[in-house]
Amino acid sequence: MIGLLVDDKEKEELIYLLKREMDELLFDLYDERINHYVKTGMEERYDILYSLFKRIASPNDCLRYMKKANFSHNKD
Repeated sequence: MIGLLVDDKEKEELIYLLKREMDELLFDLYDERINHYVKTGMEERYDILYSLFKRIASPNDCLRYMKKANFSHNKD
């Protein structure tokens, strides 16, 4: 476990970076051209980023980025 002290400006920057990365992952997770094995790794990464995000973001922001029940996995 690691502790981290950040001021408000740094917190907002972390939120911004996490949102950008999660937006990209969400976009790619719905792309049917991406192999389902790759999507599994992307989902794991998204889960890690979301767990960090929900520690510092507002509840409304967390709801926006909450993962849907399942992603469209087309097995090739």
